[in-house]
Amino acid sequence: MDKLDKLDLAILRELQKNARVTVTELASRVGLSKTPCQIRMKRLEEQGYILGYIALVDQKKLGTKHVAFVQVSLNDTKTKALKAFNDAVRAIPEIEQCHMIAANFDYLLKVRTTDMESYRAVLGEKISSLPHVTQTSTFVVMEDVKDIEAKLL
Repeated sequence: MDKLDKLDLAILRELQKNARVTVTELASRVGLSKTPCQIRMKRLEEQGYILGYIALVDQKKLGTKHVAFVQVSLNDTKTKALKAFNDAVRAIPEIEQCHMIAANFDYLLKVRTTDMESYRAVLGEKISSLPHVTQTSTFVVMEDVKDIEAKLL
C-alpha cells in the first residue's frame, strides 16, 4: 500500500466526522479541488483505508442502551476450537464486538441488549452455549464516557 500523506489523513479525518459531506465541501475543507479529492477518495477506498460508510445511531432511542462486557474463557485454544468459537460468535446479533485477548481469559465481548433481563437471556442461552466456553464474567456499563463517535484520526 502507498504511504498516506497529510492530505490523505485530512480526508480520512473529515470523512470520520461526516461521511455524508459532499465531495465539493470535503475538497474545500482539505485544501484540494473536487477532482483530485475524488481521485484520492477512490484510491483510499481501493487500497482498503476506507472500509465503508456507516451511520451512527442513538442506541437509547432504539431501546438497546444496555451494554455489558463479557470475559470468556475457553477449555481449548487450538485453531479448530478458536474457529468454531469465532464462527458461532458472528451468528449472535447482540454481540457487537469480539476480541481475542492476551490475558488470563481468552475473549472479551461487547454485548448490547435492551435491559438486564434480555442480557441475562443472551448470556444464559447464547453466550454460555458457545463452543468451548468454560467460564464467563460480566461487567455492566454504567455510563458511556467515550465511544466510537469520538474515535478520529
